[in-house]
Amino acid sequence: MNTIQKAIYGWMKDAVNTWDHFWFTAIDTATLATIRFFTGLMLLYTHLVWSLDLSSFFGPQGWITGDVLQQTWELQGGENHYFWSHFLAIDSVSFLWIAHGFALLIFLMLTLGVFSRTSAIFAFLLTVSYMHRAAGALFGLDQINVMLTMYLVIGPCGDRFSVDAWWRERRQRNEPMGSKRRDFISANIAIRLIQIHMCVIYFFAGARKMLGGSWWDGSAMWLSIANYEYQTVDLTWLADWPVLLAFLTHVIVLFELFYCVLIWNRLTRPVVLLTAVLMHLGIATCLGMATFGLAMLIGNIAFIAPDLLLALCPQKSAGRLQPSRGG
Repeated sequence: MNTIQKAIYGWMKDAVNTWDHFWFTAIDTATLATIRFFTGLMLLYTHLVWSLDLSSFFGPQGWITGDVLQQTWELQGGENHYFWSHFLAIDSVSFLWIAHGFALLIFLMLTLGVFSRTSAIFAFLLTVSYMHRAAGALFGLDQINVMLTMYLVIGPCGDRFSVDAWWRERRQRNEPMGSKRRDFISANIAIRLIQIHMCVIYFFAGARKMLGGSWWDGSAMWLSIANYEYQTVDLTWLADWPVLLAFLTHVIVLFELFYCVLIWNRLTRPVVLLTAVLMHLGIATCLGMATFGLAMLIGNIAFIAPDLLLALCPQKSAGRLQPSRGG
């Protein structure tokens, strides 16, 4: 084997090892469990809101009838676009509330980590079903909820910070709580998929903004805060600071475009995450999209190492509090 062949073989071997390490290294479940908890809370809250006028959105005599719903989905996906929802089979207001109550129970179980894997499966199916029935009220928040819930199905999302973990520890009384590492390959796969999905979301959000002239000339930020439809905090005084508004406009585009590159570097990751927190909290506070901003921050938790989360949540061990090791 000559030098070139050896170099190619070595490169291919390193590439395969890197790929294998990236996807199939067993890690602690703390990150995935944290995402489960906050995703469950978000699902519970957003679906509780539907209770304020459940019949109008999901009832058999609601604002959007079955025929209109079919036309709505055909406009979005074509004549052969398939959609489903268990609400379409409900013809009674009483059964509607029973189904809604069951869904809220599932979301609560996911939050608390009760039969976590099963709860995640039902939560995913129910969230999709709600989205399909309320097509006219579909927003980015709902899509993020579905994305996160889908990946929770893959990994052991209830292995930590859950009722399931408490039950497990109760069954294993001979082992001190938190003294045993529980690393899973499936937890790593779920986290990697969330990470990659977040990169895709940010990149295409930035690429889409570049098609609008206001993001090139720096006026997009002003147009957003001056829009009374979304305004919750009056920031029109920033009209006296056009350079700052233009700077923030370009920072947002650059952040979204290069998130998928900078987030993987350990040196730039804290800066990227801090920027994400500031941007989404700003959207939540000033533009009235609190739930969407928080949902995106939940997705960003995927880039926080398990050992850091465990250091913030000490576990009981040998009768005293000690931080568990991360994956």
